[in-house]
Amino acid sequence: MSGPSGRSSHRPIELYNSIRHPQAVSPEKEAILTESWQRTLRGISTSPGRMAYLASLRDANTGNYEHFGLSQKIGAVEVDHLLRRSHTDLFQEWLCFGLDRQRRELEDYLSELEGDKREIVFTWLSLGPFAGWVPAESRDVERTLYYADLSAALDLIRRDYGVASRDPDL
Repeated sequence: MSGPSGRSSHRPIELYNSIRHPQAVSPEKEAILTESWQRTLRGISTSPGRMAYLASLRDANTGNYEHFGLSQKIGAVEVDHLLRRSHTDLFQEWLCFGLDRQRRELEDYLSELEGDKREIVFTWLSLGPFAGWVPAESRDVERTLYYADLSAALDLIRRDYGVASRDPDL
């Protein structure tokens, strides 16, 4: 469809799509990038640690993922695409873990954090810093499952550590 000037009236949509949905990277380049990035992520010992790291690379205002070093090599659009996909894949993988595995992963992550573990667990129960680990593209059902699973695992850990519940009836 053309406007009075003969230009396409779909220009804003095309521009939006080109920003949000980058052109495909060659399969060979994508395979190399993905393998390299997966090695980087495997250097983080727990799934919660990897989710926290990926979430930290997401700009809170734009939702774009940014990594200076990678951007210098492959460009910002490709970095956003790679990290966004990695975050979503990791999040969905976490949702497939059973409660025992989620609990172990969460305990291992907590053991790597600086500070008193009881205080950390109490703070997590109060402030929920893990809420920012959810990819923006996740569906409501995935978010609900994530919060339910994390809450259950955290409650088990809370009981093991002898941390008082925020809810006095528990």
